[in-house]
Amino acid sequence: MRNFTAVVEKCPQTGLYVGYIPGFAGAHSQGETLDELKENLHEVLQMLLEDGEPALEGEFVGTQLISA
Repeated sequence: MRNFTAVVEKCPQTGLYVGYIPGFAGAHSQGETLDELKENLHEVLQMLLEDGEPALEGEFVGTQLISA
């Protein structure tokens, strides 16, 4: 079993949580709650991993706080 880091944002227009796996093409979903988003992302990952191990285009490193 592999672990992936998801980036999660909340869309101000729809109120939905939107998540994606950085560098993993097609690994994105949305949900009305964080739990629903997590389940949806899990299902998307399972489908994408059926084709084998992904060739990730990037890797999540972290976040930085920038003051302006």
